[in-house]
Amino acid sequence: MADAPWSGDACSLVDAFRAGERSPREELEATLAAIEASDLNAFSHVDPERALAAADRADVSQPFGGVPVGIKELDSVEGWPDTSASLVFEDRIATDTSTAVARLRDDGGAVLVGLTCASEFGGLNVSVTKLNGVTHNPWRHGKTVGGSSGGSAAAVSGGLVTLCSAADGGGSIRIPAGYTGLVGMKGTYGRIPRGPAAYSRPSTEVFGCLARSVRDTARHWDVCAGFDVNDPWSLPSPGGWEAGLGTHDLAGKRVAVLPRLGGVHLDPGVEDHVRAAAHTLIEACGMVPVDVSVDLPNLTIEWMMGNVSTLLAELGDRWPACAGDLTEAIEDGLRLSQTFYNLRTAATAEKKRLELTAHMAALFDQVDLVMAATNPGPAFDAESVMSSSAPPVVDKVMTSKAGRTGLSAALATLRVATGVAPKLPAALFAQAERRLGDLLDMGALTILSNVYGNPAVSIPAGLVDGLPVGLQVLARHHHDDLLFDVALAAEREIGWPMTAPAAP
Repeated sequence: MADAPWSGDACSLVDAFRAGERSPREELEATLAAIEASDLNAFSHVDPERALAAADRADVSQPFGGVPVGIKELDSVEGWPDTSASLVFEDRIATDTSTAVARLRDDGGAVLVGLTCASEFGGLNVSVTKLNGVTHNPWRHGKTVGGSSGGSAAAVSGGLVTLCSAADGGGSIRIPAGYTGLVGMKGTYGRIPRGPAAYSRPSTEVFGCLARSVRDTARHWDVCAGFDVNDPWSLPSPGGWEAGLGTHDLAGKRVAVLPRLGGVHLDPGVEDHVRAAAHTLIEACGMVPVDVSVDLPNLTIEWMMGNVSTLLAELGDRWPACAGDLTEAIEDGLRLSQTFYNLRTAATAEKKRLELTAHMAALFDQVDLVMAATNPGPAFDAESVMSSSAPPVVDKVMTSKAGRTGLSAALATLRVATGVAPKLPAALFAQAERRLGDLLDMGALTILSNVYGNPAVSIPAGLVDGLPVGLQVLARHHHDDLLFDVALAAEREIGWPMTAPAAP
């Protein structure tokens, strides 16, 4: 009987299974005991009976044969809760299994342990919901793991499982990876299918995983990537992601080091760490730093507005009666979108999207890689409903009864005004960008690659105030394999702990 879950990566756990040093049942029993004893609140649902049966019949010759994995709460597993991390759907049960999850289980041989906590509907980079409470960072209890794949990050970094599924529609893989010292890879849009149901908009979400090593992520892609007929935007996979690791000659690759990509405000110490990690990587690999300047539009507000259309589709006729069951920020997002979103707003968003595309294309004409921060700072308070840049008073106003009553009244008035003056939303957004820059930094570093669709990876880049920060590396569309090798070089030259120091 193993006394604790495996502390290495998933690939080395498979090797241990194949060598007879450990059995899938032993590993699962240690995992279940650790989850039960954990105070991280990483899992929202655990299915011991089903997992033990899978462990007993595990085929360790498969890529992840017998490896216990967590599944992000926003993915579906037939027979398990299908809550979208919301009280609104707390009694809903999944009737099918997500394509990527089915591939991980059936083709990969992974043992599905349970569902990891996510932010409500995947809409925020915080780790608190009305349904599940607060998920904590293994590096420091009381700090966030971000979102939306927060529970997955907590489970992997916290030593509970070696691998978890995740998805990234605005940074939801990279943001938690940055906060917890993990590898977080967002592939080119469509790299891993989103079926069996895939909305056509806002066309930013990419599926993936949170992992302790680069090879774990590459092996996950070998299993899960590839076209699926239920997701017409998914891409064929060339395969060989793990086998191809280390095959790129990085010498001579042109790199732009832009820690504050998009003009984002960074907390003290973050830029220094990002530049130091970038310098180490560039020097070790013989890459060439290139001085470039780029002025990118902030699409945070427009990205949020566009996401809400699919949320309204999911809520259906439950809205607005269900408003009281929603996280305040999600409710506010819905009301703001209903107030401000119109054809003129949509046109402005599309114009800014084209502007971003032109700027990003011009940038990648000059360089092969861009290195930036993953998050504006290290992990903020776990119970916060907004980013670390938000003053405490904002949280209080957003959650107090008086504050919310005032907000509802103001939005009702504005809804009438926008009907008379359709240009008003664009003017208000412009004012928000000028006056609320710190608040709009929430996810602004990562959203760029979701909107543009290019691959980006978050790599651990050291600690600020004892908490991890991430180095984010961006590449051109379909150059995912190049990013894997950059991450592999960082793993070898810089290195990082596979779990948080306080983890079992």
